[in-house]
Amino acid sequence: MTKRKFGFAMSLVLAAGTILGACGGGDEEKSEKDSSKKDDQFTVAMVTDVGGVDDKSFNQSAWEGLQEFGKDNGLEKGTNGFDYIQSKSDADYKTNLNTAVRNKFDLIYGIGYKLKPAIEEVSKQRKDSHFAIVDDVIEGQDNVASITFKEHEGSFLVGVAAGLSTKSNKIGFIGGTDSDLINKFAAGFEAGVKAVNPKADVKIEFAGAFDKADKGQQMASAMYGSGIDVIYHAAGATGNGVFTEAKNLKQKNPEKDIWVIGVDRDQAEEGKVTVKGKEQNVTLTSMVKRVDIAVKDLATKAKEGKFPGGELLEYGLEDDAVSIAPTQDNLSDEVKKAVAEWSEKIKKGEVKVPVKPEGK
Repeated sequence: MTKRKFGFAMSLVLAAGTILGACGGGDEEKSEKDSSKKDDQFTVAMVTDVGGVDDKSFNQSAWEGLQEFGKDNGLEKGTNGFDYIQSKSDADYKTNLNTAVRNKFDLIYGIGYKLKPAIEEVSKQRKDSHFAIVDDVIEGQDNVASITFKEHEGSFLVGVAAGLSTKSNKIGFIGGTDSDLINKFAAGFEAGVKAVNPKADVKIEFAGAFDKADKGQQMASAMYGSGIDVIYHAAGATGNGVFTEAKNLKQKNPEKDIWVIGVDRDQAEEGKVTVKGKEQNVTLTSMVKRVDIAVKDLATKAKEGKFPGGELLEYGLEDDAVSIAPTQDNLSDEVKKAVAEWSEKIKKGEVKVPVKPEGK
């Protein structure tokens, strides 16, 4: 597989005011009725994983990128422009991909590594359709492009922030699943913490799901109860429960340090909490993974007749595709300076960030 890196100018995705429907345009009966489209109009759709487009994380970022692409190209939401199909369970992936094919979308995204088996199967059957897998690699199929990120690099930077911000020297990580992808987040985070605070202990746990906020809250409760004061989540909608628990604890004990590090998007908004009439925020920072930019970038290439079928598009720090969030109100100047210094070291190749946690 040819591996290409794309440098691109970053743009601010303005998705404010967008209302995300509970089941999107993916209702099969509705989409079958609206399947006609202009022959010269490029159309694009995405199939979510079980987290859904309102997961405030990975899927939502992808949908924001698709909406921005639609806006820039004068497209409307629906089968004549851009749309999404929401998966309620893993069993929906193949069905939803085939629905997108029947509705003649020119490019179909599968958002998340869990869609890989379904895309592999459907793309072999539908060779005239173009597909893209986000967060995994499919080799040997010219009608599939693969998008991956250097999540470990961005996670290293928020690890630096956690290692310098903790007061208990007890730090937690909650991943959605114990998979190669999520272990990249854990590995980079752990390495960043240890680089600046060797005395800190990092506890790594996995929820086993990306759509279980109650599970995330339960795990966060146990971690905070053990003395951990910073938790980094890479768990999609499961991570929403981490924020819930942190905010609840902050309201009960306003003086206690309770921090969450968000993922994929700047999750400062999720950390807002009112304590004794005063607004506070439990989001220390976030590891921003610009799925929105990658989705928009590939859609633009495909629309221009440059679909990179059979290729891997990998986005990292050097592309500004992974980074620490721009909202840094809860970070000290010392931490901000350290993050910037370590970022340059990684870009220059002076630091090699691991992709597996210690002991794996």
